[in-house]
Amino acid sequence: MTRVRWLLVRGERGNPATRLDDRRPDGAAWSWGNEARPLVHGASYFAELRAGVEAMREGDLLLFTDWRGDPDERLDGPGTEIGTLLCRAAERGVMVKGLLWRSHLDGLHFSQEENLRFGQEIARAGGECLLDMRVRPGGSHHQKLVVLRHPGRPERDVAYVGGIDLCHNRNDDARHRGDRQSLPMAAAYGPHPPWHDVQLALRGPVVGDVEAVFRERWEDPAPLSRSPLTRLREHLHREDISADPLPPQTPDPEPRGTHTVQLLRTYPNRLLLGYPFAPDGERSIARGYLKALRRARALIYLEDQYLWSPRVVAGFAEALRRQPGLRMIGVVPTFPDQDGGLTLPMNLIGRIKALAELRRAGGDRVAVYGLENHAGTPVYVHAKVCVIDDVWASVGSDNINLRSWTHDSELGCAVHDESTDPREPLDPGGLGDGARVFARDLRLELMREHLDLADADADADQDSDPDPDPDGGVGPRSAREAALCDPAAAFEAFEEAAAALDGWYEGGRRGPRPPGRLRRYVPPDLPAGQQLPARVLHRVLVDPDGRPMGLRLRRRF
Repeated sequence: MTRVRWLLVRGERGNPATRLDDRRPDGAAWSWGNEARPLVHGASYFAELRAGVEAMREGDLLLFTDWRGDPDERLDGPGTEIGTLLCRAAERGVMVKGLLWRSHLDGLHFSQEENLRFGQEIARAGGECLLDMRVRPGGSHHQKLVVLRHPGRPERDVAYVGGIDLCHNRNDDARHRGDRQSLPMAAAYGPHPPWHDVQLALRGPVVGDVEAVFRERWEDPAPLSRSPLTRLREHLHREDISADPLPPQTPDPEPRGTHTVQLLRTYPNRLLLGYPFAPDGERSIARGYLKALRRARALIYLEDQYLWSPRVVAGFAEALRRQPGLRMIGVVPTFPDQDGGLTLPMNLIGRIKALAELRRAGGDRVAVYGLENHAGTPVYVHAKVCVIDDVWASVGSDNINLRSWTHDSELGCAVHDESTDPREPLDPGGLGDGARVFARDLRLELMREHLDLADADADADQDSDPDPDPDGGVGPRSAREAALCDPAAAFEAFEEAAAALDGWYEGGRRGPRPPGRLRRYVPPDLPAGQQLPARVLHRVLVDPDGRPMGLRLRRRF
């Protein structure tokens, strides 16, 4: 089966303590028969989440984990604040349980007070939301999941996994005008930073797997924090520090689609006493990527918030060196989210070194781009998406950096569609695996937006039927999509669009703005005097290593 060549088989996860790979009688390390649907942009996700939560009734179960939660973040207009939505559900008799990262101090640009307030609102309504600081020093809980279970109505069960937090800045759409409820970022992004992100809506047996991830953390008997100061604050504020029991997990929903989904995670090697479900940590996200990269032959398409750490991009560089026909496209933020005199260099240095490593390996077969909206404001790329050869696709909370692969808690989904795609090229990698519908459609949806083809196709749909050609050929929309299906043509389309837009700016913005939102990313030069301290701070604070010492010494994950 093709899936065993791309996904981690039993034992390759490297964490025998988890219940994930023991949930099925056949011992499969994945679930099959799922429906995975990408929700591109926070507005799409939030509108669907709102509808799903509002339809829940007494006896249903709502579980969530998050890195940051802002209870006043509106999902779909006034009156739809996420805190209000969850509180109303709890008041209706829905069992609402949440785990929020406790966070560091707000003065360090984190979210301790917001997460505390979010948890308190839910508790007053009858739900339970714990502030979880069971992390490695300097680490965070970065998983972003929501599970909606409906006993007696399993056809309604759904789980959401990806990169979108339930907080400010996230509620943007394809126009990228930014969330009206905004948090301050680097000045280049303006008062309402445009935001690009992706979440998966999952239906089918995989919902039970996502719930199992939540339950492992919820049932961890360790204290929520080891810090004496935090535990004193918990006592003084009378915080809930003990997780109430959950009802027994109901059977998984029935199969309903063609998608095999494997949950991949990161948990650190927590010092002194590890997690009961991952005593030495888990690095299945890193292992999943590295296995998939060994089969890469045609195109790695990546959207990532960071794309830094030479130790992580080494796997991508090795694939580029090994396969002279392999191309790689990266879509990243043009600027880091913070532009302070100390924070900017230590955020930039990792990407500068990582991109240098990739370009040494792949030369002009590696192309990296930033995004902007039609007003010329940079778009902050928060998505964590990778598509390899239109076969393997990953969407999650994890970034391409050492922190995400080893140090913080992360959750991602590797999706392998059992349906092959009938569009040419049928087998981009040439290994007999065949392009798959989900992976290709995800890549095309993202590429069409960045090239402004999504807008052009919508206009064509309004004017006429864009596909049939009077002479029996294909119409303009089909021709555009057929061209993007080919990895080499897609690579060239990005190059041409970015060159046209860059040239328009260099020419004084004369004439109509060229279509597209792509700008070629050029790493800035850091003065020599800043590089050494930036490298030290980057390694210690920004991108630490959470592996056991033995794996570090062997350079393994």
